[in-house]
Amino acid sequence: MTGPPLFTHPGWRRLTILALYGYQGLAAGFAVTALPNHLAGLGAAPEAIGAMLALIGLPWVLQPLWGPLIDRFGDARMGRRRAWIVLGLTGALACLAALPIAGDGAGALSRIGLLLLLHNACASLLDTAADAMIIDCVPADRLGETTALTRAGFVGGSALGAAAFSALAAAHGLPLAEHVLLLLGALAAAIPLLVREERGDALVSLGRRRQEGRGTASYLAVLKELAEFGRRRDILALLAVCVVEEFATAAFGVHFGLDLVATGRWDAASLSQLQGGLTLASGTVGALSIGLWLDRVGPRHALSLLLGSCVAAYVATALLLLGPRSYALEACAMALSSVVPALVFVSLAPTVMQIIRGSGAATQFALVMAALNGGGVLGSAVSGHLGALLPSWLVALGGAGLFALCTLAAAKPERLFGTTQPRSAGD
Repeated sequence: MTGPPLFTHPGWRRLTILALYGYQGLAAGFAVTALPNHLAGLGAAPEAIGAMLALIGLPWVLQPLWGPLIDRFGDARMGRRRAWIVLGLTGALACLAALPIAGDGAGALSRIGLLLLLHNACASLLDTAADAMIIDCVPADRLGETTALTRAGFVGGSALGAAAFSALAAAHGLPLAEHVLLLLGALAAAIPLLVREERGDALVSLGRRRQEGRGTASYLAVLKELAEFGRRRDILALLAVCVVEEFATAAFGVHFGLDLVATGRWDAASLSQLQGGLTLASGTVGALSIGLWLDRVGPRHALSLLLGSCVAAYVATALLLLGPRSYALEACAMALSSVVPALVFVSLAPTVMQIIRGSGAATQFALVMAALNGGGVLGSAVSGHLGALLPSWLVALGGAGLFALCTLAAAKPERLFGTTQPRSAGD
């Protein structure tokens, strides 16, 4: 193939996605795992570390706010979405470059937290723009593979970041770990700088296209499209599936993990190792396998099958927890209840992406992700109350019931909200 590297080329697309989401995973592994453990070892109070984690997580809660901005201003000569990706990466790397100046010690926690807050604001901009570029440019029959690559890049990066930066910080101090993260981030940023979104885009430019075209709609047009998006019954059904599926997974997962530690059957380190290994396996090998299969059978069919598999997995989990407990049986229950639901996202995201292609894609997909995050937060919040009222097997059985409802909703959206509105030929 002649010409510059393009995101529309399968090889360059895969490399770009792995670079972007791998970087996000590395940064998350550093900020959420390696850094808190390092600061705790230096004597920082748990309450202060918890407050820092809540602070740096705020940009991901507010991520949908970037959507209208990205959708409204898409006339950059560098590319409709790529310009925002490069802007987000530049801001994120600038924050990483300032981290060593913040210091290495419990007293530096507030300064580090502020820099990571700014970093995550830039990273959430990058993530929103990258999702929108996938929706705009990836063929419908490759969305499964692409979503699997985003998951594999993030999960693999998170696991590597947590392990590598923890070891570097312990052996050589936090500044070296921060410098290594900056170096890896700069290497990742070289890919979207090299790979153009579409033929004819400028390699680097601060200019804007003057001709009329997509990406130059007014805020009013973006908001009008968003209102139409919110009235579509198939979208409402999928949003309901997002919330309920994440709620069920988090409510049982958090309760079960805490129950295993609280009753003394597992120590925290062993449980964390098991959960980390399951997350890595489901997010890499599992996600890639499901993604390739999904592109053959179609995302909607795959989503129904995977949600049905969650029903079976949670029923099996309930049965395992009904009888005599053992280390092996509890490990199996943990695997069933975490790995299978984790694969649902690989089919859920392409299902949504096929529906929301258009000028407001960034805003619409960000709202879907917010629904997923909201369901998870709500499930985590009620997990303790459920555990105080119900045994683990009954909580798992309730989760199976919720997944059964999701399976019905994904297969026939009209069962929840009536007949799906017809789509125009241009949808």
